[in-house]
Amino acid sequence: MEIKKGIGVSPGVVIGTAIVLDAEDLVVPRRQVDSKQRGEEVARVEKAMSAGSADLATLRDETKQKHGAEVGRIFDFHIGILRDPTIVKQILREIELNRSSAEYAISVVMRRFAQQFQEMSDPYFRDRVKDIHDIERRLLRQLIGQKREDLSHLTRDVVVLAHDMLPSQTAALDKLHVKGFATDVGGRTSHTAIVARAMGIPAVVGLGDITAEVSGGDLVIIDGNRGVVIINPDAEQLEEHRELERKQERFEADLKQLAELPGRTVDGHEVSLWANIEFPYEIDDAVERGATGVGLYRTEFLYLSKGSDEEVSEDEHFDAYSEAIRRSRGKPLVIRTLDLGADKQTQAKQGNPERNPFLGDRSIRMCLHDIPMFKRQLRALLRASITGDVRIMFPMISTLMELRQARMVLNDVMEELEDDGIEFRRDIPIGIMIEVPAAALMASEFAKEVNFFSIGTNDLVQYTLAVDRTNERVAGLFCPAHPAHLRLVRDVIRAGNRADIAVSVCGEMAGDPLYTLLLLGLGLNTFSMNGPDIPEVKKIIRSTTMENARHVARKVMSFDSERQVMHFLREETRKFIPEAF
Repeated sequence: MEIKKGIGVSPGVVIGTAIVLDAEDLVVPRRQVDSKQRGEEVARVEKAMSAGSADLATLRDETKQKHGAEVGRIFDFHIGILRDPTIVKQILREIELNRSSAEYAISVVMRRFAQQFQEMSDPYFRDRVKDIHDIERRLLRQLIGQKREDLSHLTRDVVVLAHDMLPSQTAALDKLHVKGFATDVGGRTSHTAIVARAMGIPAVVGLGDITAEVSGGDLVIIDGNRGVVIINPDAEQLEEHRELERKQERFEADLKQLAELPGRTVDGHEVSLWANIEFPYEIDDAVERGATGVGLYRTEFLYLSKGSDEEVSEDEHFDAYSEAIRRSRGKPLVIRTLDLGADKQTQAKQGNPERNPFLGDRSIRMCLHDIPMFKRQLRALLRASITGDVRIMFPMISTLMELRQARMVLNDVMEELEDDGIEFRRDIPIGIMIEVPAAALMASEFAKEVNFFSIGTNDLVQYTLAVDRTNERVAGLFCPAHPAHLRLVRDVIRAGNRADIAVSVCGEMAGDPLYTLLLLGLGLNTFSMNGPDIPEVKKIIRSTTMENARHVARKVMSFDSERQVMHFLREETRKFIPEAF
């Protein structure tokens, strides 16, 4: 047996026979055309663009019917790229100036565009590269006449292994027979991962060379919960893993029974368990798993379906928020204002990219530099606020002045809505994300001016330790258990509790069972995490007492190294939920 470790992006365990897709990379040789043929090549491009858009519209509509409007909307991003006049002009210019063939012009421009995304630091936007390649290959097939292998009409159950799974490939999978998939590359935030989760297909990505290790017909175990793929287990090992699978199924069934029970410790201390979402449809699954609110709705995903020159309208914002509020059914819904800029979408629009985007014009800074865009979102948020328990959260706040400026813009929007005779909730709760050490150190001052804090541990770790977790050379240094980071988290929780304002953690740390006892012992009363993580965290909370959690926290805060912290927490957590390790 060989065990490969990757990234679990869609939960579940499946044992099946492998189909291995050949890595598909269409190489288009440079070919110059006669000057008289330029018009022909331009016509071919326009025809391919039109046909590609039509195909994508059909795929989008079919996906909406099968998996919901939000998942189908992913392909609006693809359509938006095809219709982006900047992209079209670059392709036509390549034909006109360099006498390139239609195929070569498309390949050059689309790969140049993909390179812009590839150079971004944020893993979410780097994962958009596969969307660009998907569009390129679709256009080239229109021109060359090639067709991708059809996985939509299988006759037996399989697991699919590929170098990569493009979003359109994933959406077209025959769910009846495709029981799981694994890929060499990919990340948690890719559109492929989003589609896989929506379809309920176990998936592991980022395995490196899984397609080189597996042949078609091999027996493979895909564990989307733990991010593991096991190749060719023998009979004894297979039975062992089948028993583990059965135990996991029983464990998950037990956890499922906790969904309706409160997040309450043995000695009666109440804890709120909320969900982080990107799309409104995710609320339904989170509530089924026991979420009692949404602690983080990432609104920048609204921009993915737009071309580089398009804006998200106020009504588009409003429709998305209204849908999320409807699905929340009266539960708290914390909506984070746009966390764009720097290495994200706007970077692709800039002619002069920032040299150090993580320390540049991003998030709240960018919003304060683009007031019309900021106001469109705030108007939509306030309009939607009368229909549910909506709360506004400003990201990446580093100074009191930024917070005050953001609130001034919000007040301006309120006055405009009053003048227009539009209803809104004037006393809507306002909070900030604590993601920058400066904000953590000034938490007591910030607490006087907001209704709640949400600690974004992903960025707080990165900025505290000066570690880019997307850089493989230093990613091993990225560790939430570092004592410096833990002290900042502790101090923020204390500052919030002293000021009697709510404090939550919405970074990955909140959903990791390893840190549940520690955060509980530090005084955290609201955990916000991905929906699938809620049952395990609730299990720990319902199995311990506050006295025990405080003992764990005191012990951890006495350590001076992350290794001590992690070893101690692992042993303590294992007492309550050994299946997690």
